[in-house]
Amino acid sequence: MARAGTAKAVRKTVQEDTGGGESTFTVIVAALANLGIALAKAVAGVISGSSAMLSEAAHSVADTVTEVLLLASLKRSAKPADEDHPLGHGPERYIWALLAAVATFVGGAVFSLYDGIHTLVEGEEIGDPLVSYVVLAVAFLLESYSLRTGLKQARGEAARFRVSFGRYLRRTPDTAVKAVVLEDSAALAGLVLAAGGLLGGQLTGSGVWDGAASLCIGALLLYVAWVLGRSNAEFLIGRPLPARVRERIRAELLAVEHIEAVVELTTLVQGPREALVAAKVDFRDLSTAAQVEGACEQAERRLREAFPVVRRVYLDPTPVPRR
Repeated sequence: MARAGTAKAVRKTVQEDTGGGESTFTVIVAALANLGIALAKAVAGVISGSSAMLSEAAHSVADTVTEVLLLASLKRSAKPADEDHPLGHGPERYIWALLAAVATFVGGAVFSLYDGIHTLVEGEEIGDPLVSYVVLAVAFLLESYSLRTGLKQARGEAARFRVSFGRYLRRTPDTAVKAVVLEDSAALAGLVLAAGGLLGGQLTGSGVWDGAASLCIGALLLYVAWVLGRSNAEFLIGRPLPARVRERIRAELLAVEHIEAVVELTTLVQGPREALVAAKVDFRDLSTAAQVEGACEQAERRLREAFPVVRRVYLDPTPVPRR
């Protein structure tokens, strides 16, 4: 019973670290919402002369490009393994997701910071903010719906794996959902900042408030781009399975007849629900070739049954160094 309970807990940890449901619908909802919002914000920014609204338009354009790149990552990473890609295309999702983080940085953060500084230095002529308020209100509703979709998926996954929402969001390799949640959260915060800049400028007649709002939006996008970029870079470099999962894998290997020691163990997360295990194992000196082959088959079967996310198992017969 104790062993079964431990195995169940470890499987939850593996799923938490490698799990992540299909995110296409979540990303499409976010992309459509951001596309319409970007156009409306740009028109409102031109009419009102608000730098914060133009920054928000750049923000939404960057988010739209991000969603397109995330859709590309989902499609390309789902391609099966072939002769030229024997380990599959799973890690390709992190390349496209990293490019999406760069798009957020270049398209949103840099423009917002530049526009904010330009407004503070040069000043701006404040126009009619009514259109901007209407656009902000509509954008808030659309972004809220998009965020609700992302949160629903993330919370569902977290509940299924019986982990906290925050821990799931930090650890999940499904960076598409993570990007939608973070970007839509930043979008709602940016809308509030833009509204504050408009209101401050309307009450005081000064463009300083609008410029400051643009700078805050730029700083917010910088943070989101940094978090997403770091997360995807971590998977591209190579993230192992959690320590207690590696210990459990080691125990499963040692439980196989004819295996005396695990000399070296390497694990690698290759994508949501996909991990690789490679180990150098020491077999009994008196084991026959047939027994070694059988032990390798048994070890792979045990690991796949205990950890469904383990797709590939490579075992290398290696004697323990003798002193």
